[in-house]
Amino acid sequence: MIIQTAPPGKHPLAIMMYEHTALAHQFARAFGNDEFEAAEPDDLMFRVVLHHDEGWMRFDRDPVTDPTTDLPYNLVRTPAEHITVTSRLSPDFNERQHPFCGLISSMHSWGLYNGRYGLSDMVLIDTLQQSARPLAEAMLSGELERQTRLKRVLRDDWRVAPRLETHKLFQNYKQLQFFDTLALYFNRTHESERSSLQFNHVPLDCEHDTTIEIRSLGAGRYALSPYPFGADRAEFAYGGRVIAPGQHKDKGWPAVFASAPTAWERFTLVAG
Repeated sequence: MIIQTAPPGKHPLAIMMYEHTALAHQFARAFGNDEFEAAEPDDLMFRVVLHHDEGWMRFDRDPVTDPTTDLPYNLVRTPAEHITVTSRLSPDFNERQHPFCGLISSMHSWGLYNGRYGLSDMVLIDTLQQSARPLAEAMLSGELERQTRLKRVLRDDWRVAPRLETHKLFQNYKQLQFFDTLALYFNRTHESERSSLQFNHVPLDCEHDTTIEIRSLGAGRYALSPYPFGADRAEFAYGGRVIAPGQHKDKGWPAVFASAPTAWERFTLVAG
């Protein structure tokens, strides 16, 4: 679950991971133009982007409370005994959809703990307490074994086998990372606090990357440069629920989420 920042005196928005991945999926479907190659194979990439955090589904229904905030734990602050399970369940789900989906999902899980294969300075495993590291290391070892096994399976799939070439496979992986982190830019931070940000290693094609900068233009409009989407003006939306600290104490978080209305944010991305 993502707990968005909130202005002083306001309660935060709680965003389920399926709501986060739904926004990433919107980006995936809109991505691609004369400068940026679209995701291929598109059906499998759209599927894994939509479900890349599927392992959170059950946990998000009844999350564990962070005693420091009296809210559900916020994403990477989730204790290792829970987050390592979600990290395994996501590729489990995606592998059942298609071996290629399982491979990309597994790479995503492994990369989150290891600086996104060197593309990011955020190394999740380094933030874990020493006592929790064996849990993470066992999960990560299992994901490497999964990737080896799925690559063997995919070599016999005439449509997907060409994507196993390292540069092409990492093009797919980096596309997912862009859709994921762009969605996190909106999900994690309230509109009033969003500043300019750069997204590094966004693939133009399998051989070339670029850096995309986003900046707020106000009134729900954001400029991206260079601009990676097909439509000159692209509109997106995501939902969540406003919750208050300690609100779970009477009936629990599932009851809170069931009764809270969905709050929507809509925004527009333009070339800039």
